[in-house]
Amino acid sequence: MTTDYSNVWRQARQVALQVTVALFLASIAWVLIYRWVAPPATWLMLDRRAHAPVGLGYYGIQEDDRSIKYHFKNLDEVSAEVPLALIAAEDQRFLLHHGFDGNALWKAAKYNFGGGKQLRGGSTITQQVAKNVFLWHGRSYIRKAAEAYFTVLIELLWDKRRIMEMYLSVAEMGDCTFGVEAASQRYFRKPASRLNRQEAALLAGVLPNPLRFRASNPGPQARAKQRRVVRNMRRLGGTTYVRELLD
Repeated sequence: MTTDYSNVWRQARQVALQVTVALFLASIAWVLIYRWVAPPATWLMLDRRAHAPVGLGYYGIQEDDRSIKYHFKNLDEVSAEVPLALIAAEDQRFLLHHGFDGNALWKAAKYNFGGGKQLRGGSTITQQVAKNVFLWHGRSYIRKAAEAYFTVLIELLWDKRRIMEMYLSVAEMGDCTFGVEAASQRYFRKPASRLNRQEAALLAGVLPNPLRFRASNPGPQARAKQRRVVRNMRRLGGTTYVRELLD
């Protein structure tokens, strides 16, 4: 009995196409749902819940209680200083680009290939939302490709206001601490709606590595980052400018 390899190949292609279309539609539905619904959890939250992070110089690791602190907040429920601080610290062209910042990527590439001591990223806030909300953490070409794909979907299906709400609510801001509300309660013992400029700048300044740069009892590096963020906040024009564009 001979096998008709042409039929097998044709059927395999049809199945592959059907799976691809199903995954494509599912990803669109997933992103659309989160345009209105807060994520119940992210992959990183689940990983932190199961395993304590290990690294030299990490602060505030909760060895015993691994419960996740996470409270999703809309933009109107946090201080106006918060989105301004995040833009000033992480992505000053957030309101201008469409998910990717070519200038930032080029500068990061020049720095990294020029022998910089630490790798510098050029990710936008939208790219970080794609990674934080929809993907696992790690370094691989597959994950970077998925990040780019979800970045495009987010920019197409959400507005900047929703992107900022998602970022300030799910970003890791300490061990088992996600989002500005949980961080504000943990470090300043007050809601995010009452954060002042210095406090918002401190939280935004430690975001690149919130396990190493602590917002509670900050060291010299964290304070230096805080001062730089405050200067950028002033240069951007203050909360009125950001609020008008995000609204």
